[in-house]
Amino acid sequence: MRTFLLLSTLTHQGMQTLAITPERLLEVNREIEALGGRVKQQWALLGAYDFLTVIEAPDERVVSMITLELSARGSASFETLVALDVDEFCDALAEEL
Repeated sequence: MRTFLLLSTLTHQGMQTLAITPERLLEVNREIEALGGRVKQQWALLGAYDFLTVIEAPDERVVSMITLELSARGSASFETLVALDVDEFCDALAEEL
């Protein structure tokens, strides 16, 4: 499984939904799991993004499907980052040299 960081920004609709039903956030996390990902950690943020969610998924295709499905609802937009374990990254660099 690979690690991905989802930076999410709620739309006005998403903020309203969360204010009325805060448990919706946990429902979305279960939906991520149903779509093939696994939520490892999550933080509410102050600043340009509303949430940082660390998920594991088999590959970029699965994460693309997750963010497409969630974005299509109109309640949030996402920026997705691939996270590489530093030891694995260093090993890959050493192999290239």
